[in-house]
Formats: sequence, structure tokens, C-alpha cells
Amino acid sequence: MIRPASKHYKFPLSRFWAARPLAGFIIMLMLGLLLTLWGESLVLPGQSGPLTKGAIARAVTSPAAEELSPRGTEDTENLESPIILSAGQLSKKQSEAIGNWFNNQAQKAKAPMTLDGRELFLVNPVPGYPAEVRASSINEQLKEATELAEPINVEVKLDKTNKLPTIVLNEDKHLLTVTQRDTPENLPAQEQAEIWAIAVQDALEQAQEERSAEFIESRLSYTAIILVVALVLHAGMGQLLDRYRSRFNQILASYNVEHEWIDWLLDLILTVARVALWVGAAFYIANLFPVSREWSYRILNAILAIFVSPVFNIGPESYSVASLLFLAGLFCGLVVIAGKLTQLLNSRFLQLTPINRGAREGVTTIAKYTFITVGTLVLLQAWGIDLSSITIIASALSVGIAFGFQDIAKNFASGLVLIFERPIQVGDFVEVNEYTGTVERIGSRSTTIRTLDKVSIILPNSRFLENEVINWSHQDPVSRLHIPVGVAYGCDTKVVQATLLEAAKEHPDLLKFPAPRVMFKGFGDSSLDFELLVWSRQPEKQYWIKSDLRFLIDDLLRQQEIEIPFPQRDLHVRSGKVPLELSSDLENAILQVMQKFSNGQKE
Repeated sequence: MIRPASKHYKFPLSRFWAARPLAGFIIMLMLGLLLTLWGESLVLPGQSGPLTKGAIARAVTSPAAEELSPRGTEDTENLESPIILSAGQLSKKQSEAIGNWFNNQAQKAKAPMTLDGRELFLVNPVPGYPAEVRASSINEQLKEATELAEPINVEVKLDKTNKLPTIVLNEDKHLLTVTQRDTPENLPAQEQAEIWAIAVQDALEQAQEERSAEFIESRLSYTAIILVVALVLHAGMGQLLDRYRSRFNQILASYNVEHEWIDWLLDLILTVARVALWVGAAFYIANLFPVSREWSYRILNAILAIFVSPVFNIGPESYSVASLLFLAGLFCGLVVIAGKLTQLLNSRFLQLTPINRGAREGVTTIAKYTFITVGTLVLLQAWGIDLSSITIIASALSVGIAFGFQDIAKNFASGLVLIFERPIQVGDFVEVNEYTGTVERIGSRSTTIRTLDKVSIILPNSRFLENEVINWSHQDPVSRLHIPVGVAYGCDTKVVQATLLEAAKEHPDLLKFPAPRVMFKGFGDSSLDFELLVWSRQPEKQYWIKSDLRFLIDDLLRQQEIEIPFPQRDLHVRSGKVPLELSSDLENAILQVMQKFSNGQKE
């Protein structure tokens, strides 16, 4: 199938550019979901398991929750299934007991034991020592041990005081006491201590090896190789893209498709790929050395903690940056879906109805914002946000909007008035102050007018309600055009009238009914003033219609030898003496000067 080159054909790949909001929604959704799932797998301070019936039972049967339930604790079936309790189901003592239980859970969080940016295992808190304090002390001792020159021997000994296995360094330096809390179920503390001792021994030997001069030299050579490979890949990406860019542009040119946005997209892909290349190379090089590996580990943990740690609370729920990204992705998807559905409503259903284009645009706009509003409320409810808990925030925002966003609120209200009252509609030809053009879009805040020069003018909606607007298409697009014509004195007015009517009949864009008319306006300073009155159904073409009529009128008047005069002014000069009276002294002075002048000429 051969497509004509005269028509602008949209290549199928251009749909990707049209779908860029959907692509952004998918990226934000996947990023938020990935960070949420990753955050759930991390062990952060204060992290605990889900609230279950078993946990509630253990909380309410603790000594701090005496006389908690009138039924006791007989109902203990399915203790580990999730439970959701409302505030009305708990008494004051029960609420306090559950709050104390949550505080205790915060003290039970595990902390990682690391060496040179590598996690060895997780330690639990012990009475009087939270997990973070315990892990920090162990990590400091391991770091000091790596600075020793002699080999380090890690052993497991039994503490005679508490009868618990203890991990020691070089037979005398206490490192860690393994308690039953540190062990999984059905595993003795002695076996857990031996497993951890082997892990510590291997980590210390590797740390000492990585601090040797031979190891550092080898890693420096690896770093140089990685940098050279990164430079080659950096340059190769650009050359590869330039190679395929020309081919791709040739394919688009064969379909008569503009490829400026394709170039922009390819440049964006190249930039992202190069940034990812150098970021990956930097992290890989950082993992080659123990000190840089530790710093990269801290930076990554800090970044992940920013995303997965709760940043604010709304009611009983806590929300992190990852969850907010996920929610933002869902909201963007809601906006995209609302736009697609309203476009489908306009193109497939409303076009079958007898309503005009402007009314269809109004219905589409109202349906879109209604769908977004209802969808947002449903989305917040499904996300677990209690809307009653944000009423105070909404009230504060309304006050802020009233003072800080007066213009935006005014334009939004004006947009609603334009949609419902419809003084202007999409497709109308209007004049607003110095702007003249066709209304292309009526949005919630602004209206777009496309001028005769194909320039889009974006005007606030309030401008159409505060200023005078000439709407040539309002209710009825038929309008009358005025073409003034002046002819010289002495011309036959009947011939002039017939000539002007003949010019109006020859133009194809003028209406036959109402019929064109010629009005004798008056006697001008230098011409007889006429005005040709014609009717047109296309107000956006009025300037071209007037221009065509002037060409026709000039041609027909020349054929009839009718002169179009230019402005003339007559100047009449009167001769005679000017009545001027002078004083006697002035006359004597003038006579003396004239006598001296005449005497000088004689000499």
C-alpha cells in the first residue's frame, strides 16, 4: 500500500510519544512498588511484623493489660491471621496496652553487623541494649581488629557467669555474647555462635587481605581497566546512536513524518544510558576497596531509608516516600485513564448526538473532572487514608487557596461559568482585546485561541468575563461585512451601485440571501462615499473575503472608467496691502536705516 506524500501520516511509533503520560505513570508505579517491596525486606529500626490476633493476644495478656477483656483469652484460634480493630472495639485500658505493646516491638528490631560494607548477620536486642547499640559496638571492635598486623583468631567460649556462648578475638577480647534471642527456632545458641564465629573469621581475614599493598595495586589496575572500558562504551554509545539515527530518520522521512521529537527522545535515551553507565562504574569501583565500599553501603542505606521510612502520619497510618510515589503513580494513571475515557466518550458517543462541538467539549470537560474527583476519593479510601482525618488539612488548604491562589480560583470559577453558560464555545471565532482567532480549547484555568497566523494564544478564563468579547459565531455564524468605497464627484451613482453588486455576486463565499446591498453613505470632502454590505457564514474568512472584494471592485471600476479620487485641498492666496500701523519713532528709525543703506550703495 502506497501512502500519498501530500498527507501527513503518523508513523506508528509516534503513538509512544502520544502515550508519554501513560509511560510516566507506569514508571512511577513500578518504582514505588519496587521501593515498597524492597523496603519491606529491609531491617530498619522500629520495623515489626504485621498486627495479628496472636500479637494482640500476647499484648493484652501481658501484666500491663490486666483486666483487659471481659471474656479472657479463650478465643485464641487462628492467632496469626491479620486483624483490624476499630477504636470503638477497644476500651481505654486495651488501647493503652496495645500502645505499650507497640513500643516494646520497636525495641525488638534487629540491626545488621557489618564489616567494610558487607553485612555478616543480624543481631537482636538484649535487656538494656537495643539492637543498634549492640551492633554499633560490635562493628567498632571489628573495625579496630582489621587494623592489627598479626592474624586474628576467632573462638567460641562458654561464659561461666550466664552459661551462654561468647565469641572472642585472640582468646581474650570479648566480641559478642550469643543469646537465645539471636538463634532461630530449634537451634541451640552454641551452634549459632559457631556459625557466626566462622563468618567473623572469614570476614576479618578478607579485610586484612584487602588492606595489603598487593591487593590495593591489583584493585588499582582493575580500576584503570574499568575506566577505560567505561570511556569506550561512552563513546561507542554515541557512535552507535548516530549510526542508527540516520537510518531511523530515513524511515520516518519516507512516511513524511516529522522526526524532531524522535531526535529528542534518542538524545534522552543516550543521556540516561551514559549516566547509568558512569553511576554503575562508580559503584563497582567503590566496591573494590574496603573504605569506599563502606561509604557506598552507608549512602545506599541512607537513600533507601529515606524512601522506606515513614515521613508523616495521617491518622493511624504512616506513609513513606516509596508509598507516596506509588500513590502518585496511581493518581497519574487515574488522570490518564480519565482523559482516555472522556476522549472515547467524545469521539464515539457524543458525536452521534445532535449537540454541537462546543456543547460536546463542555460535557467532556465536566465528565473528566468528575471522574478524577470521584476516583481520587476512592483511591484515598482504598489506600487506607481516613478522609475525616484530613478535614482540618482541607480547611487550612481552602484558606490558603483563598488568599494565595486567588487568580487561579477566579480563573477556575470563570471556566465553570464558560462551560455552563457558554458565551463562547470551541470553534467560535472571537475577538478579545487585540486578539482575534478561533477558540480551540476551554480548560479549567485558561482558554486557547488560535489566531489567523496559526499562533496559539492562551488567555485566562476571567478575561472572557471581565472584558468585552466579540463572538462572531455566537448562536448564528452569519454576519454582515462592510466594504467602504469612495468614487469621484460626477460619476453615475447607478453605475457605481450596479458595479458593486456585480462584484458581490461574483464572490463564491458570500450568501445570496440576505442579498447584498449598497448604501450611499454621503458626500465626502473629495468623494462620493458608498458602502457595500454583504453576508457571510464564515466569519474566520472575513478578512480574505474583504480583500478579494476590493480586488474585484477595483477591476470593475477601472472597466467602467470610474475614478477613485484621492484627498485634495485648495489654497486661495489674496493680494493687496496688509493694513499695518507703526509708531512715528519706529518709522523714523526705519527711514534712517534705509537712507544709510542707499548712501552706501552710491559711494
